[in-house]
Amino acid sequence: MKTKTLKQNKVSVITLGCSKNLVDSEVLMSQMKHGGYDVAHDTWSKDRNIVIVNTCGFIDRAKEESINTILEYADAKNAGKIEKLYVTGCLSARYKDSLETEIPEVDAYFGTNELPRLLKTLKVNYKHELIGERLLTTPSHYAFLKISEGCNRTCSFCAIPLMRGKHLSKTIEEVVDEAKKLAAKGVKEIMLIAQELTFYGLDIYKKRALPKLLAELNKIDGIEWIRLHYAYPAQFPMEIVDAIAENEKVCNYLDMPLQHASDNILTSMRRNITNVETVKLIDAIRKRVPDIALRTTMLVGFPGETEQDFERLKTFIEQSRFERLGVFTYSHEESTRAHGLEDDVPQEVKEERAAELMAVQEGISAELNQQKIGKTFKVLFDRKEGNHFIGRTEFDSPEVDNEVLVEASTQYVRVGDFARVKIIAASEFDLQGIIVK
Repeated sequence: MKTKTLKQNKVSVITLGCSKNLVDSEVLMSQMKHGGYDVAHDTWSKDRNIVIVNTCGFIDRAKEESINTILEYADAKNAGKIEKLYVTGCLSARYKDSLETEIPEVDAYFGTNELPRLLKTLKVNYKHELIGERLLTTPSHYAFLKISEGCNRTCSFCAIPLMRGKHLSKTIEEVVDEAKKLAAKGVKEIMLIAQELTFYGLDIYKKRALPKLLAELNKIDGIEWIRLHYAYPAQFPMEIVDAIAENEKVCNYLDMPLQHASDNILTSMRRNITNVETVKLIDAIRKRVPDIALRTTMLVGFPGETEQDFERLKTFIEQSRFERLGVFTYSHEESTRAHGLEDDVPQEVKEERAAELMAVQEGISAELNQQKIGKTFKVLFDRKEGNHFIGRTEFDSPEVDNEVLVEASTQYVRVGDFARVKIIAASEFDLQGIIVK
């Protein structure tokens, strides 16, 4: 039974998964607002008659969260609390046929590249003149900026190309125009995101164009920090590191997921790089930009990963001393090349290995943070929480990296502003400081 008390054209967009999904939701919301909809993000109230769930389909846990969220709003629809339920994003792109059968309460499913069709279903005309316009869901002083879509790499564990297609770059002009629009809104930090940053420009310029893009973004008034996520290590173009060094606004920060350090596993993962080549690459990057913060992620429990393989990875992390590191456990994904292998590492062993690596990284991070005591850094403040203002240095990306805490009872800084902060104490993943002139 449908309720008759709901207000028309009020929609909630629920976003799950990565920052690329978040950008997609922001674009969708902008188009819908201009189409006459009242749009809210990641919240639902009784007066909202339409829900759009933007799903993630990357690994098992993400898929489970997406399905549970869809089911939650399917129940709400059955109870008459909402009138329409739509699903978009990676999970929908990958499993549309089975989802239509299993959860028929959803009015329509859409893939990652079907924004115009979704808007048409909602009777909204897709406006080309709004390209680059978004309703920001992040704090107003920073934003994610997608410079390309899809991926041409053939990593055996990854389903991203199945969901987002082949690599497709935006033009330099499009990215610069979007960055200028963000700066006009008060954005001070932009995080360039892509499945594979180093491929940027190859499809449209027939050469790697990220250094040129960075040089153009560096000229934009109002933008003070430019941050890079995510770079593939094999055949890594060192001119990107030169661009980090040469452009003042580009943060000394690089997110480069390495995934593993055992040659056996790297080969099986189809990563096109060896342990020795990886070590040489890290050394070369740090020589060119000595104070760079390298963030990486590792994948444990890949099919065939032996204790010896894991120990090789652990030793590599101990020796490399990454400034930032995250760990995922392997998820056996249909239609990937690795799915033909036996998922032979028990889940509890995967979890134990992940925890062991994070314990190693915790010690490394604690030691590196202790070295910051007494030093002063430029800090961008994201929020006030409890008795502290909380910010980040140029070596930290929001939500995943270290934070700087400043006591709010004795000091004041406006959220969204930069300040010079002297570090007076440090723990494994946080710094404490005082504002200095």
